[in-house]
Amino acid sequence: MPGTVGSFGAWVAASHPLPGLVVTVVAAGLAVTAGHSPGGVAGVTVAVFAGQLSVGWLNDVVDADRDAVVGRTDKPVAAGRVGRRAVGRGVVVAAVLAVGLSLLSGVPATAAHVGALLSAWAYDLGVKATAWSIVPYAVSFGLLPAFATIGATGHWPPWWITVGAAVLGSAAHVANVLPDIDDDTATGVVGLPHRIGATASRFLAAALVLAASVVLVAGPPGAASALGIAALVVACLVVGGGLVARRRAAFHAVLVVAVLDVVLLLATGA
Repeated sequence: MPGTVGSFGAWVAASHPLPGLVVTVVAAGLAVTAGHSPGGVAGVTVAVFAGQLSVGWLNDVVDADRDAVVGRTDKPVAAGRVGRRAVGRGVVVAAVLAVGLSLLSGVPATAAHVGALLSAWAYDLGVKATAWSIVPYAVSFGLLPAFATIGATGHWPPWWITVGAAVLGSAAHVANVLPDIDDDTATGVVGLPHRIGATASRFLAAALVLAASVVLVAGPPGAASALGIAALVVACLVVGGGLVARRRAAFHAVLVVAVLDVVLLLATGA
């Protein structure tokens, strides 16, 4: 029913908890490396968490009809375990909290976070079904380090952090689409990965995640660190192995290298 309140578990599932938690943890790590006080770290973390709730819930509300068509019983709104209107109200509350909590880091930092959220909401509201579907991921991920850094230092983060995060976000988009590419296409969601096909998307995701690794290793001034060089070697081996295997293996390979890139992002953020 549209107004069904639903269980706590249904609300959690509708929020897309895994990507939301990953982004929140990365934001917390960036806040620490940027030099925020404990209170500042908490403010950034909770603001990003609220923002991710709004993005995840909006996604489930917008996709409810399409998810129902393909029988996505794992989607609470589509399955009727929580009402669309109730989750829609949750989107608004979470968005207001995200903006309000961001102001604890100052207006310039808030502008960066709001920019990231506007980009993510635009993706949910229709950009994901266009050839430009990769752009909101690049923008939102690229602005995440800015939110954490500007609030602590008053300055934009170094270029390699912004570019590395944006490229990593682009890889995340392509990798995230791969497992559901057939269902998406069947319901009319035809973003960039759908347009170029599953095989080309595997190679694009691999190329992007490796490019993020290179930027985060080579970007900082001075000689590359031992951690960076080791991570780059591992990234090449993992992605190379994944590309010669099946689609699911390629997807997992990209995720593994994405984790390495997050470690590099936090290390270069220091």
